[in-house]
Amino acid sequence: MILTKAAITEAIATGEISIEPFDAARLSPNAYDWRLGETLRICDGYLDAARPTTFTETAIPATGTLLEPGVLYLGVTYEKTGSETYAQMLNGDRTTGSLGIWVHVSAPLGHVGHAIRWTLEIRATKPVRIYPRMTFGKLIFLATAGDRASYQHTGGKYAATEGIDISRLYTELAGGPR
Repeated sequence: MILTKAAITEAIATGEISIEPFDAARLSPNAYDWRLGETLRICDGYLDAARPTTFTETAIPATGTLLEPGVLYLGVTYEKTGSETYAQMLNGDRTTGSLGIWVHVSAPLGHVGHAIRWTLEIRATKPVRIYPRMTFGKLIFLATAGDRASYQHTGGKYAATEGIDISRLYTELAGGPR
């Protein structure tokens, strides 16, 4: 079940959902309109699942940054979100999609207990300029069924993420660095 604007507002008031910084004007009927943070990591060269990804990190200036097709950018949400009660689903939206920006297609689920700024996978189909703190997508909250276990207490490899994080798949692959 997806929470409505009224249910999200109530859950924020009771502390069941946290959004920092929170702006009530960013609530829509079934979601919260999240913003792009102020930093990008540009993945260098080819990627190898058995090795940590090398990257160049850059601040997004107020004048914007031009995204180029064929480049994998990792970004971060401006908002830090979390809930020990609800799961979260982070998606791009029509406004970014109609600019040819694909954002966070592969990992939209935030488990119960997920409390971080989200790392974003960003790709552009055409050259497009983006800006820090621009609306970049929608976050929905989902009620769960059954016993809940907090992601923060499961020992998951991304539980302690504080900002943009590269893939840690290499920690699981034989022969890769550990």
